[in-house]
Amino acid sequence: MWIADNWKDYEVIDCSNGEKLERWGSCILVRPDPQVIWDTPKTHPGWKKRNAHYHRSSRGGGEWEFFDLPEQWTIRYSHLNLTFHLKPFRFKHTGLFPEQAANWDWFSEKIKKAGRPVRVLNLFAYTGGATLAAAAAGAHVTHVDAAKGMVQWAKENAAASGLGDAPIRWLVDDCVKFTEREIRRGNTYDAIIMDPPSYGRGPKGEVWKIEDAIHPLVQMCTRILSDQPLFFLINSYTTGLQPAVLAYLLGTEMKRYGGRITAEEIGLPVSISGLVLPCGASGRWES
Repeated sequence: MWIADNWKDYEVIDCSNGEKLERWGSCILVRPDPQVIWDTPKTHPGWKKRNAHYHRSSRGGGEWEFFDLPEQWTIRYSHLNLTFHLKPFRFKHTGLFPEQAANWDWFSEKIKKAGRPVRVLNLFAYTGGATLAAAAAGAHVTHVDAAKGMVQWAKENAAASGLGDAPIRWLVDDCVKFTEREIRRGNTYDAIIMDPPSYGRGPKGEVWKIEDAIHPLVQMCTRILSDQPLFFLINSYTTGLQPAVLAYLLGTEMKRYGGRITAEEIGLPVSISGLVLPCGASGRWES
């Protein structure tokens, strides 16, 4: 498992009975997590002295219960000198997936050691964690997401991280249609990052279902890789897309380039128990 263990402003303190107790800077949150199927004693005082608690509904979705939480606050990933704005968001989210730092650390080193300019395409780029990590490492980044609000949030994170003038191209676009246009334009990238949702809609109502669309998109992406690609990263939170599936997917489409393929779960350490909480899967191809 690849573990995001370089955080100082974030930690999973404890987890039990379908929930995790987290520290985001100075704020304590309780949020649901379907991986937490064990029921251990909730002895840490944070379970009762939390700043906010997201309650899942038996009918689907859920809602936040607030006690003493700012409308917005920031945390830093000091390992890469990145700053992120956070706020309680729909369906339990805060605008950041801390486990992705395991991937940020990996590709940041690859970009720094490349010894050449690196052009990165980040698809389904959300609030820009991977974009900022790549830009901070020296890459030119194209950031694509279908949600205008997410792209604006990512720009704010870039400014907070001192990357407001970094070579980042911000695009509100459907990722599949953008890739198709890049093929026609003849544009290429040295690295591709994608974190596709299980289901989603583009800015004009385009429907995305990962089980139908992920393989064709990966095939298209290989057509916009440069002659000397550096890496290809796929992340997934979709049940059924296990690490082996991501490895087979990359292996099928990237074999012409040689290189190396690895795939693992990504996870976060749990302070009280010393265990690691699994948080999705990633597949990596590298030259």
